[in-house]
Amino acid sequence: MVDRNTTIHDLARMLQISASTVSRALNDHPAISAVTRERVREAAKACNYRHNRLASSLRLGRSKIIGVIIPSARISFFGSVVHGIENIARKKGYSVLLFQSNEKQDFEEQGIETLLQSNVDGILASVAMETRNYAHFEEVKKQHIPLIFFDRSVDHLNVPAVVIDDYKGSYMATNHLIIQGYQRIAYIGGPQHIEIFDKRLLGYLDAMKDHGRPVDNDLVAFGEISTDSGRIIATRMLENKQAPDAFATVEDFTALGVLQTVRQLSGYRPGSTGVIGFANEAFSEFLTPSLSTVDQQTNLMGEQAANLFFSGHQHPEQVNTNNQKIILEPRMIIRESSINPEKQS
Repeated sequence: MVDRNTTIHDLARMLQISASTVSRALNDHPAISAVTRERVREAAKACNYRHNRLASSLRLGRSKIIGVIIPSARISFFGSVVHGIENIARKKGYSVLLFQSNEKQDFEEQGIETLLQSNVDGILASVAMETRNYAHFEEVKKQHIPLIFFDRSVDHLNVPAVVIDDYKGSYMATNHLIIQGYQRIAYIGGPQHIEIFDKRLLGYLDAMKDHGRPVDNDLVAFGEISTDSGRIIATRMLENKQAPDAFATVEDFTALGVLQTVRQLSGYRPGSTGVIGFANEAFSEFLTPSLSTVDQQTNLMGEQAANLFFSGHQHPEQVNTNNQKIILEPRMIIRESSINPEKQS
């Protein structure tokens, strides 16, 4: 049986190379040839050698781990972003340590503390909805750990970020409903202290203004990001005498609640009540009717966030001094829920 206490020095003697070469090969150092790296990996595997990443991180001054904080693992949007981050991280020989804030500030603070104690090389984060104090993110910057936001950013922190053009996406969604011939278009938004939700509201308002449509304050409401919130607000609006005939919503879970309410109160007829969401969640195309939405290029968002980390990681003097913001283009996904057959040619 192979000795499980094999050391780097044992591998070095076996391969007749230096221990430092073995160490650098195991850490994918660019100075070591691909042939040598492969020889070292095969020898390590044959001897059941377990690479001590913690010891290596102490020697090299880096852990080769990226910390990622997401608001919720239940939302496929964030899972797709993480997938994009991992695509790039693995190519660079890095691992991802994931923490879920559950949309709570105290959980988010715990996550930051946990990641810092884990000696991560950088933190990529999307801000929780409950977060209103950003001292924990300031602490990351003070410790000179690269910090990058994705989707939900905080502009005044001057942190690099990858976001969608939320204003444009909402404008496009509202414009689509107007072109479909809907007359009383309601808007259900999210908490306005979150910058992306504020921008989506502005997109709706400007689209209405540009088409000469008055905005009825009774048709603008704000709720939580949930199916229940969509149901409650839609029920209240649809039971009014001046009910809306279409809904632009801040995201897909709210839109799902609206669709359920429309079907419950009046039954669904194509074109009777238009609904459009935002995010292109995995469930949206499988609803009845299928949900029109705005795609946020989530996989690309994750890849670009990871690329921002690695571009800054190569230049330590630029850590947390480059506040570059990458703004991705939104894409309209038109499905059954927003189409008005009377307007189709």
